Amino acid sequence: MARTPVIGGNWKMNTTRVEAQALLRDLRTRLDALAGVEVVVCPPAAWLGDAADVLGGSSIEVGAQNVYWEPKGAFTGEVSAPMLVGTATQVIIGHSERRHVFGETDEATNRKLRAVLEAGLHPILAIGELREEAEGGQTEAVLRRQITGAFEGFDALPGDLVVAYEPVWAIGTGLAATAEDAQERCAMVRRILTERFDASSADACRIQYGGSVNAGNAAGFAAGADIDGVLVGGASLDGAAFEAICRAFVA
Repeated sequence: MARTPVIGGNWKMNTTRVEAQALLRDLRTRLDALAGVEVVVCPPAAWLGDAADVLGGSSIEVGAQNVYWEPKGAFTGEVSAPMLVGTATQVIIGHSERRHVFGETDEATNRKLRAVLEAGLHPILAIGELREEAEGGQTEAVLRRQITGAFEGFDALPGDLVVAYEPVWAIGTGLAATAEDAQERCAMVRRILTERFDASSADACRIQYGGSVNAGNAAGFAAGADIDGVLVGGASLDGAAFEAICRAFVA
């Protein structure tokens, strides 16, 4: 099945407003109307409105880095899915930094996933194992647990969902997985989705690799049969580097 690659740029907690606006304008110039790939830019929440304004009318989509599961209420500092509607179209859920820095559980991921889907937004579900889990041969068990927890109570795999496989040991460390290992793990994710749901929906699901992706290694990941794009951290803050990564996935 032909799956359109999706490239996400996760800026994390970086950029001032002036820097963000300049980068957004640069990305629009470089990537608007780039055929054969879907591009999503995920700036900090403070700059989501600016991103929607600068990228409005372009082919580049705006994504949020996080969301809270309640639609409204006394939750100081949180942003709900309905609040994102009209500004962002995509939302990252379950990123390893949310799990391991802020202590978010599989149950929290499940609640956020439901909230995003109910609001009509498109989730990017991040999963991945720690270094000690990988070295202990627990990768498949960890991915299976995270997928099972995220989809607790789901009867079908949402058609507009992207899964981002990001080994925690590779995020921001410069220790990217090899192209062969990334392909093997993304294929593992697709197999788990097949077992949890069905082969047809799992085959249609887009699976990204994430973790120290850069302009030099992107082409290797693009060659993977089960790698349908990448979720990019630090390199997404450099317009030229991010453009090169996106173009590596253009057939």
